[in-house]
Amino acid sequence: MSDTALMSPPGLVDPVPVARVVTPRADARVDLTGLARPAVQELLEQAGLDPRQAKLRSRQIFHWIYHRGVTDFAQMTDIAKTMRPWLTDRFVIGRPDVVEAQHSVDGTRKWLLRTADGHDFEMVFIPDADRGTLCVSSQVGCTLNCRFCHTGTMRLVRNLTPGEIVGQVMLARDALGEWPRGSMAGLEDVEDAGHYTSDGRLLTNIVMMGMGEPLYNFENVRDALRVVMDGDGLALSKRRITLSTSGVVPMMQRCGEEIGVNLAVSLHAVTKEIRDEIVPLNRKYGIEELLAACAAYPGASNARRITFEYVMLRDKNDSDADARELVRLLKAYDLPAKVNLIPFNPWPGAPYECSTPDRVRRFSEIVFAAGISAPVRTPRGRDIDAACGQLRTAAEKKSRAERDREIESAA
Repeated sequence: MSDTALMSPPGLVDPVPVARVVTPRADARVDLTGLARPAVQELLEQAGLDPRQAKLRSRQIFHWIYHRGVTDFAQMTDIAKTMRPWLTDRFVIGRPDVVEAQHSVDGTRKWLLRTADGHDFEMVFIPDADRGTLCVSSQVGCTLNCRFCHTGTMRLVRNLTPGEIVGQVMLARDALGEWPRGSMAGLEDVEDAGHYTSDGRLLTNIVMMGMGEPLYNFENVRDALRVVMDGDGLALSKRRITLSTSGVVPMMQRCGEEIGVNLAVSLHAVTKEIRDEIVPLNRKYGIEELLAACAAYPGASNARRITFEYVMLRDKNDSDADARELVRLLKAYDLPAKVNLIPFNPWPGAPYECSTPDRVRRFSEIVFAAGISAPVRTPRGRDIDAACGQLRTAAEKKSRAERDREIESAA
């Protein structure tokens, strides 16, 4: 049973999570996953290696972790055999535990994962013809209470660590079987060895759109994404990473400056009354303040447009007038924008219904006619509750025996 306490509920309006110490591993080993290379080098020095040796070994270990996907020091063949047990005694290369893995009829995959201290969260992989997108979680639970979102009905337990965030990407690459095979020859003499390119990857894009609000776990998300973008790390371009926020205005500038990834904003309404209802954070940071922060987002341009997510709710935010007001707002702030229209994905007890296909199409036509791209997102993974707004660890209610029986039945 975990001894990591639940975060106390901070309220509907300005939910600022209080840091909680993650339960230490029972074996006292340090997990290297998610740490930047200088941090790995520092740990090796603290464990007793001299600085020159620690620098070399950190470079080798970093390569094995992020270019080969190795989780066992015994497989690091260019490290002396006598040193490998020494590393194993002190460090671990972790992955989240897989509690349950589901496959949708449309190819979408969802994993229910568990942290080392016993908390569950989810991630989703969405394959397309020209890309494969991993939807990554940043928190266990969520505290924003957006009324259309099933995840928002959960309590916030704690922030995920950089290792737990990067671990999701590592686990997905494990499952997809796409670790590249590079040569370690000459690494001892090459300062920046480890860069590689890999064509034909299945996992090409990452979206921080899973469970939680990434900007309320900013430092951990930033540190994790830096490892993902590091040429010596997972080497994924920042142009292939999108961070989605519900509008944590004070952190948006830092996000652009310190991470530099694409920005997506969960807008979902164009009036204060409606957005206050469905995105309670709007009571703290209103639409005008949010759009001003978008206009000031570093790196935003016509080539790197800000994506505005807009869930289509029947008779709530889907009228012609709403579409025209959306266009007016985006043009008033001169925003390089794209609008993703998301048909509402139902879940048990949801207070809303999805807009009709004709209404969604009409809304899209109005926005397109004004010169703003407004594609309708095709729902993916609905049959396994993996679609947008559906992530919630319902599987935690099942016993292990129930899950085992389901797996046997499926087999």
